[in-house]
Amino acid sequence: MINKVHHIAIICSDYEVSKAFYTEILGFTVIREVYRAERQSYKLDLAVNGVYAIELFSFPEPVKRPSRPEAAGLRHLAFEVDDLEEVIARMKNKGVEAEPIRIDEFTDKRFTFIADPDQLPIEFYEK
Repeated sequence: MINKVHHIAIICSDYEVSKAFYTEILGFTVIREVYRAERQSYKLDLAVNGVYAIELFSFPEPVKRPSRPEAAGLRHLAFEVDDLEEVIARMKNKGVEAEPIRIDEFTDKRFTFIADPDQLPIEFYEK
């Protein structure tokens, strides 16, 4: 039986840029950072509100994946927020532009998207 999502693994193309994005811009906290010399790879464990959520990996010369909304595979990461305008303003103050707010046609909830440094779509979905 599956209990919950344990974590999401992301391979980034520029470790320092992505680490700064996820910690300084999105506000995730670092649980553990490990450099694996045999793989020339960092592994950064990140928490959202104290809950382990993301493994951020670096590898030498990772292969690019398409990041179009309708490409096969992972479509986006979505995070629940209390106040969409506040999050959009905070992102803008940090130099990250959000798409125009949309309304979910099934729930009538508001949401928007930004992109991480590797253009991975990140959704903010209002509670």
